[in-house]
Amino acid sequence: MPRDEFRKIALDTRPDLKAAVEAIDKAQTDHKLAIANGSTDPTVGAWYTHNSSNNNPFGINTLGVSASIPLRIFDRNQGAKLRTQLDINRNERLRDAAEATVLSDVDSGYAALESDLILLRPYKAKYLQQSVRVRDTIFFSYQHGGASLLDFLNVQAEYRTVQLVYVNLVGSYLSAASQLNLAVGREVIP
Repeated sequence: MPRDEFRKIALDTRPDLKAAVEAIDKAQTDHKLAIANGSTDPTVGAWYTHNSSNNNPFGINTLGVSASIPLRIFDRNQGAKLRTQLDINRNERLRDAAEATVLSDVDSGYAALESDLILLRPYKAKYLQQSVRVRDTIFFSYQHGGASLLDFLNVQAEYRTVQLVYVNLVGSYLSAASQLNLAVGREVIP
């Protein structure tokens, strides 16, 4: 797959990035709560009284209504509003850093995988067969007296060196594949 596909999968599946996004949502909810706690509500009241009054014969039953609207001279919740806004900004920066880390992990894993494949392809396509062919040729020459024992042992050592390098490259490829799987957050290369 191309690198952009791995990046997209990583941005969708990495748990550290999901946690950073959820932290932003929580900070925004806290900010809304701080704004709600800082607002003032008007107070409306009503009352009814029954008094026997000798001075005012019409004042026996009294009905009253009151409305109170507080004046906002000093907002006692300014600190909480500012703190929650700073938390939102901080969590957004942390999300950006987590996203950069995710993309960097994917890019480095992809680059390691590509470089291992570049080294591995010639060994699989050419060098393994060539080393077997040279070893067999020298062995045939050695059996029929055309090459010395030293030549045969030298070719055998070269053959084993090519095999060892190939196995090390396969191991390096598998390590790079697991690094890319880890960077993406799920298994994308089996």
